[in-house]
Amino acid sequence: MSLGHSTNPMLWAQEMIKSGLRKARVPHPSRWGAGLLSLLFVALPTVSCSRAGSLKDAQAQGPPAIPVQIKTVQRVPIRDTTEYVATLKSRDSAVLMPQVEGQITEIRVHSGDRVSPGAVLMQIDPTKQQATVNSQENNRAAQEANLQWAQQQYDRISALAAAGVDSKQDLDQARTALDNARAQLRALDAQLEEQQVQLHYYRVTAPTTGVVGDIPVRVGDRVTTSTVLTTIDKPGSLEAYVYIPVERSARLRENMPVEILDGDGRVIADSRISFISPQVDNTTQSVLVKARIANNEDKLRNQQFIRARMVWGVRQGPVVPILAVSRLGGQYFAFVAEGQVGKLVAHQKPLHVGDMVGNDYVVLDGINPGDQVIVSGTQYLVEGAPVVPQN
Repeated sequence: MSLGHSTNPMLWAQEMIKSGLRKARVPHPSRWGAGLLSLLFVALPTVSCSRAGSLKDAQAQGPPAIPVQIKTVQRVPIRDTTEYVATLKSRDSAVLMPQVEGQITEIRVHSGDRVSPGAVLMQIDPTKQQATVNSQENNRAAQEANLQWAQQQYDRISALAAAGVDSKQDLDQARTALDNARAQLRALDAQLEEQQVQLHYYRVTAPTTGVVGDIPVRVGDRVTTSTVLTTIDKPGSLEAYVYIPVERSARLRENMPVEILDGDGRVIADSRISFISPQVDNTTQSVLVKARIANNEDKLRNQQFIRARMVWGVRQGPVVPILAVSRLGGQYFAFVAEGQVGKLVAHQKPLHVGDMVGNDYVVLDGINPGDQVIVSGTQYLVEGAPVVPQN
């Protein structure tokens, strides 16, 4: 075979070395390309076949299963409750307003003082009323003198009439004058008592045992019968005033449980409904209910706003852990593992949740008891992803 006509580059190189030629003619590039091309055509089918085989194996196996924790949804007792804003009011609280008009001349107590019944709290200027009482006392004294004179006249005429000196007509007139004097004295006694009672109102006293509240008035202020002077609060029991929408009033019943909650949602007092109003509030379309609260530790205050939880009843229902629930656009979701053992896949289901019970959500709709809810690794899951349970 001639060197100039060799088509195989490898053979050409070998021949060049064997001949010891220092110079040799290089084959035409087209012949080089043909040789290399033939090598590629031989190698490519082998590579492509191996890659196709591995791809088919990967497709047959699918994506790897994600290890997750799974919990079976169970039916548990669930309390049907609703929270409302309540107002606490003292059952032994008195708002003091004067029964007379006048100027305050003295305030004998301070806010926070503990007082007993009858203790004098304030004094309203009684000068004018005292003058009226003095005038009534003088009128009574004058009438009492008239009564004594009428009595003497009657006694004299009665003796003369018995002796036949005075006539029976004179005796009747004396008796009538005596009766009139007695009646006028009784009328003046009543008027004097009324004025004395009125004078008593100028001294404001405590109606019961308790603690003096805020005193908004000062010495020198003129007060009327509608002016609030202060309050007397007796420590102890309170009443929670709760207004229930009329739509739910049909479920109200006496002795129904009521829980009083603090700002963190903890129960600080247990009570029961003691009063249900027979009327509906026309402005709010709600029904007033009351519940007594012991308040032995004085943690609550009169006129305080607080949360009240109405316990309507207990029912059976499913719950899911909080960790299994996600929220997107205001909608709650949870992943549920479905399928046979070894071939479980994750399916995302929308939920309608209710209140929280411990670390669980009450499920109103979307998941049923017995479903396998996924509680871990949910951030890596998509619809239809294979999963494998782990302890």
